[in-house]
Formats: sequence, structure tokens, C-alpha cells
Amino acid sequence: MTYAIKAIDAVVNIWTDEAMAHRPKTSQDFFVGKIGVEQGTYTGISHEEMLKRMDAAGVEMSFLIANKSGQMGLPSSSFIPYEVVADAVKAHPDRFRGLAGIDPTQGMTGVKDLERAVNDLGFVGAHFYPHWFDMPPNHARVYPFYAKCVELDVPIQMQVGQSLVYTPDRRLRSVGRPITLDDVACDFPELKLVGIHVGIPWVDEMIAMAWKHENVYIGSDAHGPKYWPPQFVHYINTYGKHKVIFGTDFPVLDFERTRKEIEDLGLREDSLRLFLRDNVRRLYKL
Repeated sequence: MTYAIKAIDAVVNIWTDEAMAHRPKTSQDFFVGKIGVEQGTYTGISHEEMLKRMDAAGVEMSFLIANKSGQMGLPSSSFIPYEVVADAVKAHPDRFRGLAGIDPTQGMTGVKDLERAVNDLGFVGAHFYPHWFDMPPNHARVYPFYAKCVELDVPIQMQVGQSLVYTPDRRLRSVGRPITLDDVACDFPELKLVGIHVGIPWVDEMIAMAWKHENVYIGSDAHGPKYWPPQFVHYINTYGKHKVIFGTDFPVLDFERTRKEIEDLGLREDSLRLFLRDNVRRLYKL
């Protein structure tokens, strides 16, 4: 299928053999058993294979996350080194961009690492998993990272809504309620905040935050479009059309399946273009 609008996927996990070596072995039960990722995909795919799948879905560019999932040394925590993503971007500069995961427990060392990722490695934004650190978005230990994002003029995206049981040896609380973004947006009005994963099951909270604050956006990843709550589809299509960006959280969602389900929503052409590419281009200054 040919798509008239070339999409930019703002939430993608790098899934090469090199990246997989940094992920916990227990993650297979979650990704394959619970989420339904194909075994052949889970075991790792090359950049070339990812690009082929992006092309089939009309995805022009993907943001690859150098994620930091939990404080190192704790069960099932994992870091993807910034250099792994930087190398992918260097190899395919017209197709990939990098997002720097943050670990609030690292304090100023982590803040300096974020600065290096943006200034030296060319990353376009930051990424944060509140549940992996048991810290809501408005936790004081995250604030130095927000200040650095403002200074660097880059957005930060973070998972909001519920978390899941990713591994039975470490059960994570759902600390990322969208309403906690209210404190952050009030304290940092210059900070560009993206609440990813739609905010499910607190979608109305997420929409309320994006409607209230000009600097708060919603990422549509991780939940299949055909299951999106109707108020979220309405928001994308009407009064929130400038405040939502497209994402898959690949491999959680397959590129092509997600794109087809979005087309089936019947969004207005102007809303669809803003959602799939124009909003993220403006937000990340592409």
C-alpha cells in the first residue's frame, strides 16, 4: 500500500542484536507472551530490516530510544548505551534520530550525560520511564533533567498511564498518572513535555493536561489505534490536532499494522498530516 503522507514515528525501540544484548533475558516472556511480538522480531532485527518495515508502512523517520529502564543493579533493570543509538543514527542519518534515556538516581552525572548526548551525539530529545524508577513525573529528583532540557531546548517524553508486570521478580507501580504533569508544566512552562502511551487508562486526564498547557503533548504509541478511546480519536481529529504526535513503541506495535489501523479511523486530511508528521517536525525542530 502507498501512503500519501510520510509519517515520523517518535517512539521506537532499537532492536538489533547489539541492543538486545543489553536487555534482560526475562523480557521475552513479556514481549512475546503478553504483548504478542512475533518471535522472529523479538530475537532481533537489523537496521536494514527495520527500514524495510518502515518503508512498507510509509514511515519516513523513526526516533530510536537509548532507554534507561530502572536503576542498574536492581532486578531486570537495563540501559541501552547512548553510543548504540548514536551509531544507528550515524549509519542512517536521514532515517533515524536519537532520544536519550534518563536515570534520575544518577543526579548531576546523569544530567551531564544528557547534555553530552544532545551536544556531542546529536540526540533530539530525552526519554523517561517513571515507573521503572518508582518516581512520578513531578518527583524532585527529575527536576534537574527538566531544567537541562529547557537549557538545551529539547523535548522530553515519558510514559504516562498504567505500567504492566514486565517481569515477575519486580512489580512496578503505575506512578505516571497524567495529572502529575500539571506540576511539571506549571514549574517549567518552557519545557516541551510529551506524555507517551496515550495515558491509558487515564485518557481524560492526559487530554486535560494537553488542553490546559501549551507545552504538553500526547504520544499515541503502545496501544493499537483500533482500540483507542473515542475521546482520544476526537481530540486528534478536532481541537487537539496540533497537540498529538504519532508513535508505535515498536516492536510493541508493528509499523504497518498501526498505519493501516490509523487509516481506518477516517481522520480529516489536515488532522492526519499534523498527527503523522507536522506536529513532531515542529516540536523537535526537524
